[in-house]
Amino acid sequence: MTKKQKKMRLRIIISLVLFVILFVCEHMGVLEPLPWWAQLLIFAVPYLIVGYDIIFKAVRNISHGQIFDENFLMMIATFGAFGVGEYLEAVAVMLFYQVGELFQGYAVGKSRQSITEMMDICPEYANVEEDGKLVTVDPDDVEVGSIIVVKPGERVPLDGIVIEGESMVDTSSLTGESVPRRVAKDSEIISGCVNGSGLLRVKTTKEFDDSTVTRILELVENASRKLYYKVCKILYAGRCNRCAASGSDSADNLWWKFL
Repeated sequence: MTKKQKKMRLRIIISLVLFVILFVCEHMGVLEPLPWWAQLLIFAVPYLIVGYDIIFKAVRNISHGQIFDENFLMMIATFGAFGVGEYLEAVAVMLFYQVGELFQGYAVGKSRQSITEMMDICPEYANVEEDGKLVTVDPDDVEVGSIIVVKPGERVPLDGIVIEGESMVDTSSLTGESVPRRVAKDSEIISGCVNGSGLLRVKTTKEFDDSTVTRILELVENASRKLYYKVCKILYAGRCNRCAASGSDSADNLWWKFL
């Protein structure tokens, strides 16, 4: 689980605890004597804790001309619930949405990790030449135009052009070709392939995020989750809108709408 996911998990837990407390208080009638604006402020606390980023993304996307996405729908749905006085529903909709997003992000991360392990093409490090010395760094930290050294048997970390050396590289994990390909000075070389017996000095032409190996992993990942991702988002957003639109529904009726 990434730092971002851990932070989201903490936000969800805090919001969930506050939501349960407010749920009990509302059903016991503790909040009834309070004016509507006071109740709104109270329920806005767990709502903003768990959903402030959704509102920010919705406003940002609107300013960029991207209106009808899931963030906009969630904002409209929950604002609508607040508008008709269904404060619990507004918090619950945002809370459950973020729980779904957390599970989805975790599942996608695990899926990507499994794909990477299965394909075994993602390089772990790059040997960058700095002032005549080799420094081992993360491929993400290598800038375009840097000189990297690929030793025999190592996996090429980034796309680039060979400026010195000659070798045979194994591209079978990328292209399926069983015959090694010869590379020499001025030859293009792609990330993910394995260097043979020669030492190569390569000038990088792309960052790691734009490299061949990263694009392959993204294509494989997207192919497996794109349809599921879109369908789930559309169905969930539609159900959230129906929940918020039905202002006469009580909090007890909210749960089955998410099933």
